[in-house]
Amino acid sequence: MNKYLKPSEYIDFENPALLTQAKILAEGALSPEEVTRKCFEFVRDEIKHSWDYKLNPITCKASDVLRYRTGYCYAKSHLLAALLRANSIPAGLCYQRLTITDVPPFCLHGLNAVYLESFGWYRIDPRGNKQGVTAEFCPPTEKLAFPIITQGEVDLPEIWAEPLPIIIEMLSKNKTYQAVADNLPDITLFTTNM
Repeated sequence: MNKYLKPSEYIDFENPALLTQAKILAEGALSPEEVTRKCFEFVRDEIKHSWDYKLNPITCKASDVLRYRTGYCYAKSHLLAALLRANSIPAGLCYQRLTITDVPPFCLHGLNAVYLESFGWYRIDPRGNKQGVTAEFCPPTEKLAFPIITQGEVDLPEIWAEPLPIIIEMLSKNKTYQAVADNLPDITLFTTNM
């Protein structure tokens, strides 16, 4: 569980502003579930999704997401992981492979998993709600932003302690919200036929 509690280059919760925000969010909370809900709702509702709001700069590090108050889903998941880890709550990164318009091409979507003593690993999606997209914190039921609908879409089962290299590369290389949208990452799924 230690790897889901550590700071890192992109989940940089040792940043003073991030530590302060984590403490503010935990203030008055009586349980890890309540801290998690407050952190989740803060990232979901107070950090603007770069594409929805047509915002630059492109952020990747959790501290930059907090500083600029914007990020794509991947960056928002880095911030949520950092806020939770700063409050000693194990948090990881998860991905879905989705379509944008219910037909290929596919791209990755970033979200989180948090370890809650009463429920085990529980996935939450801080992407940001909008018409047709609603994510909530209501354990043990998952209410993610995007259901798996189209053939080829999939919930990837891994819980990563660090962002995937393909995500870091894409967010580092592309300098505008439009450039990111034009270069969303995908992975190849390997299946075996028996």
